[in-house]
Amino acid sequence: MTNAGDNGNALIQVENLQVFFPITAGLFQRRVGEVRAVDDITFEIRKGETLGLVGESGCGKSTTGRALIRLREATGGSVRFDGTDLTQLSTRELRRLRRRMQIIFQDPYSSLNPRMTVGSIISEPIETHNLAANKQAKMQRVRELLALVGLNPNYTNRYPHEFSGGQRQRIGIARALAVEPEFIVCDEPISALDVSIQAQVLNLLIELREQFGLTYLFIAHDLSVVRHISDRVGVMYLGKLVELGPPTAIYETPGHPYTRALLSAVPIPDPKAERRRKRVILTGDVPSPANPPSGCRFHTRCWLYEQLGRPENCRTEDPELRVVATDHRAACHYAEEALQSDVGVAHIAGEQPQRRAFGTGVGVAPVAPVAATAVAEPPPADGDGQSTKTG
Repeated sequence: MTNAGDNGNALIQVENLQVFFPITAGLFQRRVGEVRAVDDITFEIRKGETLGLVGESGCGKSTTGRALIRLREATGGSVRFDGTDLTQLSTRELRRLRRRMQIIFQDPYSSLNPRMTVGSIISEPIETHNLAANKQAKMQRVRELLALVGLNPNYTNRYPHEFSGGQRQRIGIARALAVEPEFIVCDEPISALDVSIQAQVLNLLIELREQFGLTYLFIAHDLSVVRHISDRVGVMYLGKLVELGPPTAIYETPGHPYTRALLSAVPIPDPKAERRRKRVILTGDVPSPANPPSGCRFHTRCWLYEQLGRPENCRTEDPELRVVATDHRAACHYAEEALQSDVGVAHIAGEQPQRRAFGTGVGVAPVAPVAATAVAEPPPADGDGQSTKTG
């Protein structure tokens, strides 16, 4: 894994970021409220590292990622890219900076224009930023990018519907790499793919990061995936960043009750450890981001809040994201009590915490990396040349 630097080596600095969506009603669409999708979060992403971001659906992960590259305008706060505040840039200034930051979208089909060939899709950012001297040089660059992501360079005249889901996502990755960016937002890039294809695309992203020194914000639901690829992991709940730290700390000694609840839902392939673990069953539904609870937003579902006798400060005071260990922060008034708890985390005697390879669950046996070129062969085709593969 990449060795991340200290805070002085931050490429992205987010301070008090807010993204609200208005709620309107009536004939004149009068504003009657707002959805607090992202509400006052602060963190940094260091050069060359991968920051994983996890949480339930609707917690604000994707909105955060889009706000970082200004695909979504921030309501408040600042986002600094290499010292430049993106929220203060004009459209022209932002366009010049866009070459240095890109995004890989979740859906590998809807993110590609079905009426454009693969060559046109990948060459579009090259034309926009004038990165090729002529048409011949542009197409040569497109073929190089296709080969880089494990696809046949001769696929330039094919259309997106002729490819499988994993191949379409590789095309999206090639498009993101076309302008040689420094920072890429990976917005759940493997969640729409089959498990076997997920491993291949994930290994490809790791290889590209090591080859080009890329910096990632990796958004995902799968905790095992995030643990495998990330140098640090952030956990979001209802628009708030509730925990941030190295994967070992997050997965072995989580300091927030919500993180422990997430880990409790992940099966462990060890029957003895699974029986020994205390499960966390959260009650109730996730509160509405249009009307979040006062104080700690998780207290309405928090098992630790109930165990401690419902302390008043959980209902009245919003906890700050504070340091609980080296490079480990948690937004909980009683993070120390959570750290000492064995709820939700399996403790296997004699096992040393270590980073595990990508698999189907936390703590599984390592899986050998899949080479990026292992799927470079063209998909099976029917009589008219279109792919019959759907995986």
